[in-house]
Parts: sequence; structure tokens; C-alpha cells
Amino acid sequence: MAIREIKPGVYYVGATDWDRRLFDELIPLPDGTSYNAYIIKGRDKTALIDTVDPTKEEILIENIRELGIKKLDYIISNHAEQDHSGTIPRILTLFPEVTLVTNKKCKGFLIDFFSIPEEKFMVIEDRERLSLGNKSLEFILAPWVHWPETMLTYLVEDRILFSCDLFGSHLANSSLLAKEDAKLLSSAKRYYAEIMMPFRNSIKGHLRKLEDIDIKLIVPSHGPIYQKPQFIIDAYKDWISDNVKNEVVLPYVSMHGSTEKMVAYLIDALIKRGIDVLPFNLTKTDIGELAIGLVDTATVIIGTPTVLTGPHPAVVGATYLANALRPKMRFASIIGSYGWGGRTTNIIAEMLSNLKVEIIEPVIIKGYPKNEDFKALDNLAETVLRKHRENNIV
Repeated sequence: MAIREIKPGVYYVGATDWDRRLFDELIPLPDGTSYNAYIIKGRDKTALIDTVDPTKEEILIENIRELGIKKLDYIISNHAEQDHSGTIPRILTLFPEVTLVTNKKCKGFLIDFFSIPEEKFMVIEDRERLSLGNKSLEFILAPWVHWPETMLTYLVEDRILFSCDLFGSHLANSSLLAKEDAKLLSSAKRYYAEIMMPFRNSIKGHLRKLEDIDIKLIVPSHGPIYQKPQFIIDAYKDWISDNVKNEVVLPYVSMHGSTEKMVAYLIDALIKRGIDVLPFNLTKTDIGELAIGLVDTATVIIGTPTVLTGPHPAVVGATYLANALRPKMRFASIIGSYGWGGRTTNIIAEMLSNLKVEIIEPVIIKGYPKNEDFKALDNLAETVLRKHRENNIV
């Protein structure tokens, strides 16, 4: 990606990955991604903020050369994960005099991952500053966003927050500056849902820490730069809040049509009661879309047939995901069918151990749904409505 000067002496030198469609062999990337790295030229010293994924290291190196950087004084490592720090070993080879600046915990990870010698490091503390001459960097420790060693870097004079993964989006774009619109909001919400949601309580504290900092630009490690910082800050405040929507997320699988018939009936029953429904057929669903649905929902109802003695494997995966992501939902239930028996409801309930949810009486039937089964689904919809109203969700 072409070099851009975003402020005097502050240059984008990162790379765009237009074609990447899977992150960590797990997270779908429908819009690709970017690995954002920046050169800051001070009067006396020059610093590189983060590097790029090793697959794009030649782009970063060419950009640094094109800027005419003969001497690099500091690499600032905000996060040890390879898409941020994977090119550090190559930079150390090209600039053997450089000092690697990070916090104590991140130092340990970088040594483990890349066998970097101890003497290459400068270890900093929370709110410590580093002078580049006419520019100074302030470091803000932000553990569990989304790893235990993450930190943010604030360029004091230009009021730029290099926010690492916080506020990021997997969005490959030719424009470096964000268009604060629905597309960006959707990409940022997907990023939050897939990566940040398990750590929302930690993020609450970090947002409070940022309240006394004058921020003009937010520069995340993935996705475009926010020229209107409040746009993404307000979105995060909503996502990490305890507020939920009058909504049911309904992930399901159906093998022979019984569970699908139950799902279709329940969707109508919930809609008739004024409850929004987000159904996800797990044989076709992008798990990122499911994760987005989990961000705000009050209730999840899982639909599954019984395979041998338990839930369908795709449902097991989705339930594991929901439990790992720890959304703020309040209620959960299960619907589905079986042929001769099983422990489906117990298995799913046990898999939701991370979630502080009330389990609403499941509707598990034998064979194809009959009139009494549809009545049970109506009762389930009515119970969901009552629970929402009792908790002022409607």
C-alpha cells in the first residue's frame, strides 16, 4: 500500500491484504484486512509503530526504504501477535542499532516467539513517555485487549492514539481515512464480536482511562483511521454496556425437517409477540455473522436434532463459540427433536457455563412436531416475552 503522510512527520508504511479470507484459521474475513504500521520522524529520533504480518514484510521494508530511513531508533511493539510483530526479526536485521520498546509482559512473549535477545529491549511502564525530540510518545497499558500484554501508544503533540487492536476492523480499503458510515460500523462490530467481546469488562476500564486524553485521530492496527474518534468510541460504549435488545438469536441445524419446522413456527410466534428474531442456519452461516448477532441479543434459543445421544456437531461448535465469546445475553433455551433418546439439553446447558443466563424450559420433541408441540413453542415464545418485559427489555 502506498506511503501516506497523515500528519507532518507521521507516515503510514503498512500493508493491505486484499485476498485474505480467514484469520487465525477461524475468523472469516469477507473484506480482507490491513496490517497498519507507522513511521514517526521526530527531530532527534525515528520510531516505527508496530510491523506487519510476515506474509507482507517486503511491502513494509520497501516503504521504509522509500521514505529514506537510514537509521531507525525505536520499534514500538504494542502487541506480540504475529500479524503485528511478525516482521520485527527482519527489521532488527536491517537496523541492528534499533531498540525494541514494549512492556514487560510483551517482552516475554516476543522472546518466546522470536528469540529476540534481552539486550534489544527497553521496557516501559504505564503512562511513561519517550521523547523523539519535538514529538513524544506516551504508552498506555491495556491488558486483555485482547491479549494480556496489549498496550496503546499516544503521540502527544499530534493527539494521535495508535490503538492496536482496540477499535479495529478487518476491512481492506484503498482509502486510509475512514468514512464513518454503516459499512465501517458493521465491519468494526464484526471485529468486536469475533475478537473483543470476551473482554468487554476489561475494555470498560480502558475506555475510562482514555476519557482524560485529548484524541484527534484513532489509528487502529487493522482498518482505516477514525477522523471522528467519538464515532467508534460511542459504538464501543454501546457494545460493552449491559444493555440488550428485545431480540432472539436462533442458531439451528435440521437433519430431516423436524427441527426446521419447529424453528419456522417459533420465528413466527416470536415476531407476533413483537420480538425481533435473527435465525442462523449453521450449515450455511458465516460464524462472524453469528458473533455479531450475539453482541446485543437478550436471548439465544438453540435448535438441534439429536445425533446419537447429543446435539448436532455444528450446534456443539456454535454453542462453544457463544460460551467462549461471553455475550451479555440474559436467557437461553433449546428446541429440537430426537428419534430414540439422548442428553441434548444437558450437554448444551453444560456448555454454556461461562454465561450468566437463565435457562428457559426447552422444547424437545420426539419425531415430527405435532399440535401439542406447536403449543409448547407458543408457550416458549410467551415465556420469552414475559422474561423480556420483567427485565425491561421490551
